[in-house]
Amino acid sequence: MIELLFVACLSTAPDECRERSLVFTDVSPMQCLMGAQPELVKWTASHPNQEIKSWRCRTVSFAERDT
Repeated sequence: MIELLFVACLSTAPDECRERSLVFTDVSPMQCLMGAQPELVKWTASHPNQEIKSWRCRTVSFAERDT
């Protein structure tokens, strides 16, 4: 399982940020890196008052997702 982990901040209050993530079960870490920007563009299109400040891909185990 691969997680696209990113920090999104309010456009009107750039110091108000939250960590968000998108989880993929059918991609490799390299595919996540290559496809992250289009996925983040889709996310920001549905969250127009948010701006992405940083992002990364990482492997996640099921145990981590349950906590």
